[in-house]
Amino acid sequence: MSQAPRKPHIGDATRPPAQRGGMVAADWIALILSVLWLGGAAVFFFLLPAGTGEAGVDPARFAMILLAILLPVALIWVGATAAKSARLMREESKRLQAAIDAMRQAYVSQAPQGASGVRLPLEQKLDEIAHAQKKTEAALAHLTSVNSRAAVVAAKEPERPALSGPKRTDEATEESTQPALALGTPAEALAEPISAEDFIRALNFPEDERDAQGFRSLRMALKDRNASRLVRSAQDILTLLAEDGIYMDDLAPDRAKPEIWRRFAEGERGRTIAGLGGVRDRSSLALTAGRMRQDPVFRDCAHHFLRKFDTTFAAFEKEASDAEIAAFADTRSARAFMLIGRVSGTFD
Repeated sequence: MSQAPRKPHIGDATRPPAQRGGMVAADWIALILSVLWLGGAAVFFFLLPAGTGEAGVDPARFAMILLAILLPVALIWVGATAAKSARLMREESKRLQAAIDAMRQAYVSQAPQGASGVRLPLEQKLDEIAHAQKKTEAALAHLTSVNSRAAVVAAKEPERPALSGPKRTDEATEESTQPALALGTPAEALAEPISAEDFIRALNFPEDERDAQGFRSLRMALKDRNASRLVRSAQDILTLLAEDGIYMDDLAPDRAKPEIWRRFAEGERGRTIAGLGGVRDRSSLALTAGRMRQDPVFRDCAHHFLRKFDTTFAAFEKEASDAEIAAFADTRSARAFMLIGRVSGTFD
C-alpha cells in the first residue's frame, strides 16, 4: 500500500545527509584510472628494450620520466576531488532550497488570511470605532430630537473652528438671505464646527478602546462635512497599509518645520517641500511602492487620500498656529501622507 507523502518540515530540510561508508564513484573511477596508467607505464618501461650501453642515469631524464608517470595520476585525482566537491555543492543547494520552501510554507500557514476569518489588529480597532460611533450617534439623535434649531443657536459659542473655507462662507450668506425652516434643515448646519484640538486628535485616531477622548473627537470629526472626508479617506488607506504590515506607529519620520507645511498649503510642490517626506523606512517605502504599481484599488485610494489631505490641510493651515501644525504633522494620518507622498513623487 502506498503511503501519503509526509509534509515537509524545516528540521528535515536543514538536516545534513548521512555519511556514506567507503569511497564514492568518483574515487573508484580515479583509482581505476590511476592503476591503469601506472600499469601501462610499468609495462612500457619493463618491456622496453635495453639501452645502447650508456653508463649511469641522466638526472634530467629521470625527472622527466617521473613527471610523465605521476603528473597524469595527480590530474586524475584533482578531477575526482572537483567532481566530489561539485556533488556536495549540489546536495547543499538542494537542502537550502528545501529549507527555504519549508520556511515559506510555514510562514504562509501561520500568516493572517482574510478568507480564514483572522482579522488584522487595525481592522478590528476600526470596527470597534464604527460600532461605538453608531451607538453614540443613536443616543445623541434621541437626545437632540426634541431640541429646536433656536436652542442650538442659543447654546454657548463654540471654539475656533479648525477648518475654514469658502463653502462655509457661502452657507452663512445663504442663511442670512433665506428664512430659517423648521423642517428639512441639514444635519451639517446644526452641528458645531470641530475645534483644532479635536480635529488633530481625530486624525491620530483612538489609541485603544479606553481612549474616550479620542472616540469623542473622532465622532465630532465624522459629523463635520469637511473633516469627515479626510478622516474616512485616512481610515481606508491605513487599513490597506496594515494589510502589508505597515503601521504608522512603527515609523519615525523626520520632523519638518511649520514653515514648510505652510508652503505646502500655499501650493508649493517639489524640492521646496522635500522636508515633508521624512519617512526613511526602506521596507515600508518598498512595500508601498510595489502596492502602488500592482494594486489599482490601493493606487486609487492613495491618490484620493492625497487630494483630500491637500485640500483639507490648506483650509486648516489658515487658522492654525505653529504648535497646532506641529501636532497635526505628528498624527498617524500625516505620517501616511509622508509615506505615500514620497512614493508617489510629491516631494521630488
